[in-house]
Amino acid sequence: MTAETATSKTYDVIIVGGGPGGSTSAMFLAKKGYKVLVLEKQKYPRDKICGDAISGKSVGMLKELGIEKDIEKIDHAKVYGLVFSSPEGKTLEIPFPVKDGEGNTKPRGYVVRRIVMDNFLFQHAKKVADTREQFEVKDLLFDEQGKVIGVKGVDLNTKEEHSFHSKFVIGADGSYSVVANKVNAEKVPEDHLCEATRVYYKNVAGITPNIEIHFVDSVMPGYFWIFPLENGMANVGLGMVRSDRQKKGVNLVKETEKVIMEHPLFKERFKDAEKLTDIKGWTLPFGSFKRKLHGPGYFLVGDAASLVDPFSGEGVGNAMTSAKFVSEVIDEAVKANDFSEAKLAQYDERLWKEIGPEMQTSYMLQKIGRHKWLLNLVVGKAVKSKEIRDTISGMLVNEEARKTFITPMFYVKLLLA
Repeated sequence: MTAETATSKTYDVIIVGGGPGGSTSAMFLAKKGYKVLVLEKQKYPRDKICGDAISGKSVGMLKELGIEKDIEKIDHAKVYGLVFSSPEGKTLEIPFPVKDGEGNTKPRGYVVRRIVMDNFLFQHAKKVADTREQFEVKDLLFDEQGKVIGVKGVDLNTKEEHSFHSKFVIGADGSYSVVANKVNAEKVPEDHLCEATRVYYKNVAGITPNIEIHFVDSVMPGYFWIFPLENGMANVGLGMVRSDRQKKGVNLVKETEKVIMEHPLFKERFKDAEKLTDIKGWTLPFGSFKRKLHGPGYFLVGDAASLVDPFSGEGVGNAMTSAKFVSEVIDEAVKANDFSEAKLAQYDERLWKEIGPEMQTSYMLQKIGRHKWLLNLVVGKAVKSKEIRDTISGMLVNEEARKTFITPMFYVKLLLA
């Protein structure tokens, strides 16, 4: 559906941004019977600079929406494990121990180019919600009490200005969210932002159904990755915390090229590979910085809410999770006619109860990953010990087990292993 065909310019919910957080919010709300408008600045399909990993959490959300099996119909690569390399160059392969009902290994997640994944979600949202592409939201509408009651913006094709009213506005418009800016949401500090690059290659040697994370000495504290894609393609990039990159004076584009062309682990692998795109950069707001995600008449989800995992850099799963919780709180608020601060605050409370422990653990893992000697120790010991490899494998798919990774006793045992 499109907003141009809508009979009214008043909606239950207006969603600014049609990415995973926005499209998922639209689908969950539409399932509950609400009239929803999604406003998207770009035209789909559109690219989004990203690592392209789709976690088990994302798959779970797709299942709740009833579209899990549809992902098999779009271009994708299945992920069955993880490859680590330490700063000193030792490599460790860790399978994901996930089995189906018949005991067969099943993928833990997928790698799907965001131009494909986001369009997949947006087209599903389009079936159940009004949408308007190439519409740029410029400002919010407020009532006399300061409550958000809608948005106003510009049709980028006709240059005409339009306003839309609603009970709620959801900001799903990414790292540089207009909604977050207009409600004066707290800014994310530099040491909770990640800067990253991405480039697509084809025919990189040695690609397997594993995502690869390499702690390359020259980009510490950060890492270089190679993620498999369909048809022999790969997503390649590196990321560093912004404050670290600024202190070290690293040019991420040049450093990406240098790692690919000169590093002993990769130069042979890329020797005959075909570079498909330019190296592009983007910013990731980590969920290690907790801020208020709601206010009178509005909510923030996804990157607009700074929900990217501080260790893995994956944000789609948490964006979709935030969409689920915001739809539940809106539904309850409307049915109870309760729009109080206490009611709206339940969105933050439920979301952080769900993802908060994981964020804390990932933030600690990010801190651990800053120490070369620790990474060399973990990978070096795991290469020699199946028991340690099995322990790490369990941590990768189990949140409780992952907490072991941040306890001193784990490293004492490593030293004695």
